[in-house]
Amino acid sequence: MKNNFGILAYGAYVPRRRLQRTAIQETNNWYAPGLRGAAKGEKAICNWDEDVITMAVEAGRDCLQGIDRTSVDAVRLASTTFPNADRSNAGIIKEVLTLRDDIAVSDAGGSQRAASSTLAQALSNQKKSSLVIASERRLARAASPAEMAYGDAAAGVLIGRGDVIAKCIAQHSVSHDFVDHFRASGAKFDYEWEARWIRDEGYLKIVGDAISTTLSKNDIDPQAIDHVAIAISARGVAPRLAKAAGLSVDALVDNQISTIGQTGAAYPLMLLVAALERAEPGEKILLASFGQGADILIFEVTGLMKKMSPRLAVSGWLAQREVDTNYSRYLFHRKLLDVETGMRAEGDNKQPGSTLYRHRKSVMGLVGGRCAKTGTVQFPRSEISVNPNERAQSTQEEYPMAEIPVTITTFTSDRLTFSPDPPSYYGMVDFEGGGRLMANFTDISPDGVEVGQEMRMVFRVKAYDNQREFTQYFWKAAPAPKGDR
Repeated sequence: MKNNFGILAYGAYVPRRRLQRTAIQETNNWYAPGLRGAAKGEKAICNWDEDVITMAVEAGRDCLQGIDRTSVDAVRLASTTFPNADRSNAGIIKEVLTLRDDIAVSDAGGSQRAASSTLAQALSNQKKSSLVIASERRLARAASPAEMAYGDAAAGVLIGRGDVIAKCIAQHSVSHDFVDHFRASGAKFDYEWEARWIRDEGYLKIVGDAISTTLSKNDIDPQAIDHVAIAISARGVAPRLAKAAGLSVDALVDNQISTIGQTGAAYPLMLLVAALERAEPGEKILLASFGQGADILIFEVTGLMKKMSPRLAVSGWLAQREVDTNYSRYLFHRKLLDVETGMRAEGDNKQPGSTLYRHRKSVMGLVGGRCAKTGTVQFPRSEISVNPNERAQSTQEEYPMAEIPVTITTFTSDRLTFSPDPPSYYGMVDFEGGGRLMANFTDISPDGVEVGQEMRMVFRVKAYDNQREFTQYFWKAAPAPKGDR
């Protein structure tokens, strides 16, 4: 197994807040009563300080649990909603995850199958290990079917040589300029064509032919496929495709629509990770995605799956749900509702590029310092140790702190300062093993927080520079996930 090439690890991230679709329907019923039929279940939504980058970071952290990060040779990020048009989004991920400087980074977009195509490319390059992440946070018009359907999430897989948990045994791709929907560069919303035409000419023909071709060319019995992950959320399409190809309908992976939503470019990897979570050694997984063509990949799970270190993945993050019925807050956080924020929200949030680059390890990677002489841990790292009994100079070693658990020492709940999600919580957190930080808190439940509560550090949006359209990021403290990783 050591010489095999394939999937080494997987991970995912789903935001805690789950907006109830009934909240959307009840508000918009006066205008779009036809949405009542879609008002079932919930969808995962980002907090105000989450975006494609922050979700991708969380999926990457989950994927790299127990993995030597120096082994990663490339970061490939897929999305159709990148926050940056001319700044490497994957490069930010590399910096935050404190990966080596001498690695390749690339952004892939332009299609709902950007992630599956990127995954296929990574599997074709057996000389490098690649962290492939897909993340999506799409906007939709109020009172639209898309608003009901879209969800936010991210997922990732590590591809490389070593302890492979799933090897790719077949793959096939086709490309057609089939315009089922589109979004122009700079536009906010997707425009979609007629659903029946998309189903009959797109899903059933293009994807159906691609699945059958993949199985026949590789002499794979359809009934030998144990998990079928078809990244198409249209009602009834996945079962029809499975039946037409001779696959077992019972093998279909849950489409996540009632719990997370349709997650765009992240959707194929979300389904793949969900399949990997429940797959047993020797079982086969078929992944199918659609977007101006189709990608089909078939994996076989190895015995090393049982030896993977614990992670949250899709099921673990689903368990972290916080029910949300505040539809107007959702619109505000999406910048689709213009709310009076007052003078306290005014200010110039300019981020000097020179300062950010000089302190990138501290700001982006949460890398502190540890005194080589006394072992004292501190953040930020400095020339002189903070140990009052030994003010040692030039003894600070780099000390990554992002993965270290923290607990609340003091906190404040503040309704005077501006916050997009009031009240604003902040306070002092102590790192396990030494070091402390005055940090903003995020993802706080209505019950608030308490001294001694276990937290974890998360990479989030700190502020938006609306004047220059630049996003500032930093680390915040969030409640530790429930249950074991």
